[in-house]
Amino acid sequence: MQPTQPTTLAPRVLARDLASLRAGEPATLAGWIHRRRVLASVTFLVLRDRTGLAQVVVKDPATIEQLHGLPEETVVEVTGTVSTNDSAPGGAELMAPTITALTEPALAPPTELWRPTFGAGLPTHLDHAAVTLRHPRHRAAWQLASASMAGFRSALGALDFTEIATPKLVGTATESGANVFTVDYFGETAYLAQSPQLYKQMLVGVFERVFEVGPVFRAEPHDTVRHLAQYTSLDAELGFIRDHRDVLVVLRAAIAGMVDAIRRYAPDAAALLGVELPEVPAEFPVIHFSDALARVGADPDEPDLSPAHERALSEWAKTAYGSDFLAVEGYPMGKRPFYTHPQPGDERWSNSFDLLFRGLELTTGGQRLHRPSDYTAALERTGTDPALLGGYLDAFAHGMPPHGGFAIGLERWVARLTRAENVREVTLFPRDLHRLTP
Repeated sequence: MQPTQPTTLAPRVLARDLASLRAGEPATLAGWIHRRRVLASVTFLVLRDRTGLAQVVVKDPATIEQLHGLPEETVVEVTGTVSTNDSAPGGAELMAPTITALTEPALAPPTELWRPTFGAGLPTHLDHAAVTLRHPRHRAAWQLASASMAGFRSALGALDFTEIATPKLVGTATESGANVFTVDYFGETAYLAQSPQLYKQMLVGVFERVFEVGPVFRAEPHDTVRHLAQYTSLDAELGFIRDHRDVLVVLRAAIAGMVDAIRRYAPDAAALLGVELPEVPAEFPVIHFSDALARVGADPDEPDLSPAHERALSEWAKTAYGSDFLAVEGYPMGKRPFYTHPQPGDERWSNSFDLLFRGLELTTGGQRLHRPSDYTAALERTGTDPALLGGYLDAFAHGMPPHGGFAIGLERWVARLTRAENVREVTLFPRDLHRLTP
């Protein structure tokens, strides 16, 4: 006879739900010892689980002695009686507890995680991320990211997009030359994908509207507070557009969905970090690249916007439009990938855009080429061997609609929400020039 498998989880009350129980009712909590406060005749145990903190009042001398051998971060189960207390987290606490250690006593963390603010520097946090991410403020940052991904998926799902999963090991490096990571692939050279761009374009020919949430890899030698060698990209591509302005409409819906999801799924995290969620306008204000250069007093021949330009333009958009967002369209064709559609009537410029959010480029997007003859000309102009793109070009030879898309950097998004000075502060396990562990 096969053993009976449990059909429900073991009884456990989460910290956030403790106050919903009646006073005098028994309850069992489980989590990490967040803090022990030892007073003359009583010890307060603060327990942490995935939903927050709960307070346990310990008066029994034997149980107090037991707690002396259970340091912070030890995992325990606590059974006691619910009591109301306005000064306790959530307005309730456990009395007369029985404590059962579920692990051996934990080692001391590299910094005291019970303190309201994180007491160690960024290198300490990154070196010991498996433990320091437990600090409520670090956890909260990724809860914003998690909610944002849920909102992105929900918003695009509502617009009839299909979620896809594209290869991260690719056979050719086609988008940015040498800025790729090489991999030994069964004796041959492969590369880590810099983006799902070519695949999501191909899949427009299958599903019309597609999106992906996944990692991308950039071997760019930038050691700055805004660059990572691996980050999470929120990508979308859609067919049957008129131009890049249609792409901006979908981008606006996606970001509005991300903001709404934070309000729904992570309001406590946003409050803990003092996040001021942006108001997403009905339409993003738009400025042409050439006008943007003029507005910031830059040389009209500049091929791109500098970080200082992005900050100045964002300040102007906030003043002129009351918007935390500004779309800069019409970047020079020479600074855009080969698949970028030129601006009709003046092919110096492109039907592409960057979306600035609070002083930083958040999103790149635009309209793509879709006619085979245009690709032939583009590859010849850029000196790209068509043989390297056989499968990709095949999709266009068999008919592709006018299309375009965008990509949002998730970690940059969260960094701007939290006003983090360094994107690594809101990344779970950053990868950059100097860091490959933990």
